[in-house]
This record gives sequence, structure tokens and C-alpha cells, in this order.
Amino acid sequence: MNSATLLESSEAVLAQSEVLSRAPLADVLRWASDTFGDRAAIGTSFQGAGLVMIHHAVQAGLRLPVFTLDTGLLFPETLELSSRLERFFGCRIESVHPELSLDEQARDFGAGLWNTRPDTCCLLRKVEPLKRRLNSLSVWITGVRQEQSESRSGAGILERYLFDPIAERYILKLNPMAAWTRDAVWEYIHEHNIPYNPLHDKGYRSIGCGPCTRPSGDGGDERAGRWTGFEKTECGIHTFLPAAS
Repeated sequence: MNSATLLESSEAVLAQSEVLSRAPLADVLRWASDTFGDRAAIGTSFQGAGLVMIHHAVQAGLRLPVFTLDTGLLFPETLELSSRLERFFGCRIESVHPELSLDEQARDFGAGLWNTRPDTCCLLRKVEPLKRRLNSLSVWITGVRQEQSESRSGAGILERYLFDPIAERYILKLNPMAAWTRDAVWEYIHEHNIPYNPLHDKGYRSIGCGPCTRPSGDGGDERAGRWTGFEKTECGIHTFLPAAS
């Protein structure tokens, strides 16, 4: 099935998703690379699933671009990990930055915006930068897993979203790890000695920006520990796109 058909048809996406759901991870990534070339890219925040995906892509000889959102508020351990992973995988990891510096954001919206209006902070520092990066893509490859939280439990392998309503442009979201369990992810990471964020060993199950992430221990929702004190479990990057009908 060609790329144009998939971008134009939800029915074609459902059929392709069914095919991909039965394929090994490396074959799913190869399909994305063969079908879309450099218009398919892996977006990662260096959680476990992203590390497994990048490793599979590298081992399969795929040249899928890899990018991460650097909000300016990441833990030092996360920034150091990015450099370690570039050396380990032998590939460049593109850092995508917000348009506003932290000082400019404080000037325009007030200091410590994450403490008062976290949704606005996430919009400025994550969602808007991601939109700019996705503008050049047809397929966004993510590490979303169904097991992570209730809001992600319905994630499919391949999904179609309306990216630009005015231009009627669609984008595909590929979640090759959707059915993987947390245990399977970490078994793979340890088996292949892949560098990971040392904060995971200190009780952080999901790691985002420093001010909005707390250790949550070993049990419960994997998204626990994010935005403590707010009724918020998602930064918005996985919820801002409307699903295509």
C-alpha cells in the first residue's frame, strides 16, 4: 500500500494497522522507512520503549531520523543520556527547542509557569515545537504503549490524524510498541546493555521535565509522578491532534 493511499484513507490505515500488528518490531520500522523515507521519524523522550525502538532500527540498518523535545527544563541526567545514546547507537539525535527561552517565557507569562498553568507551559515548550517538527513528516513514530495509562490503552499500531485542517493535510502516527509490556521493554534494555536514565533506578517510572516529575515507586500507573497536584497526566503531545474520520 503506497504512502498517498494511507494518508488519504482511514480504511487503508486500519487495514495496514492490522497487518503491522502481526509483524516483528524491526519489520514495522522497516515498513515505515521503506514507505516514507526521511518523512518518517522517531520521536523520543528516552523512556524505555524509545530506546528499544532506536536499537531495533540501528540493528536493522535503518536510517530513520531520531528527534527529542528539549524543553530547557529537562533533568541533567536526561541531557547526559542523550549524548551517551548518540555514541552508543552511532546516530545523531536532533534536539527540538521551543521558540521562547525560559527568560522570555517568564517575561510574557510569569515566572514558574509550570507551577501555575502547566497546560500552557506544555503547549509552549512541547506541543508547539513538536508541531513544527511534524510539519516536515508524514509519519511520527512514538513509544506509546497501551499499558502505560488508561488514556493510552486504546492506542493502535497505526493511526491517522488531521494535522492541518486548512490544507486538509493528514499525518500518520506509528506506535510500534503499543502492545509491549513494561517488563518486556526493560528485559530487552538490560539484555542489550542499552544506556538508560539513572533516574529510573531512583523510583522515577516516567521522566519528563524536572519541575513536573516526581519519583512514584514501583507500583501503579506508569504516568504517576507527573504533574503532582494537578488533574493532568499528559503533556498534550499525544492528545492535540484530532483523529481523522
